[in-house]
Amino acid sequence: MFTGIIQAVGKISAIEQKAGDCRLTVNTGKLALSDAAVGDSIAVNGVCLTAVELGTDYFCADVSNETLSRTIFKNVTTSTRVNLELALTPSTRMGGHIVSGHVDGIGQVIEKKADGRSFRFKFKAPDTLAKYIAEKGSICINGISLTVNEVEGSLFSVNIVPHTLKETTLGDATVGTSVNLEVDLLARYMERLMLSDAAAKNHGGITEELLQKSGFF
Repeated sequence: MFTGIIQAVGKISAIEQKAGDCRLTVNTGKLALSDAAVGDSIAVNGVCLTAVELGTDYFCADVSNETLSRTIFKNVTTSTRVNLELALTPSTRMGGHIVSGHVDGIGQVIEKKADGRSFRFKFKAPDTLAKYIAEKGSICINGISLTVNEVEGSLFSVNIVPHTLKETTLGDATVGTSVNLEVDLLARYMERLMLSDAAAKNHGGITEELLQKSGFF
């Protein structure tokens, strides 16, 4: 588990193709690996990866076809900068929100404009994820815990303060940039819990009738 508070920006330094999937080597920049061990989880642009080799300033991780197909990793190169966060510990400050590192889909920047000293970004999420994104709720973008400002269908906006622009890869993002999205964990589980067995078997979703039966109206 992670908090969505980025600890360092690193860079993909090598991509090794392995029988259909790949192994990444990530230069970790200022991220301290002194207490990390082989087998630990490290979030890379919001994707939970397992370290299979560690150095003083790098680690290697295998990336499956499933991860390649569902994240922006299918397009990374050896010059791609990435957001990094070590897995949380019982003493970690929960400055963001609970992040699993399991990417739900790929979004895209469709607008970026100055707003005071900050920048306001508008993203397009996959239509299937729109129902999980709520105004003033939490969302994880490339591993960054952010608050949703506004929602309109599958479009949502967030405000990025100067510190986040400087300390994450969002400072590099422009219109058209693709990003990894993880919706709020609680929203996903609430939907599943509210569905009856019959609705689940029929691939149903949350309806007004279901909400009324569950006491929300």
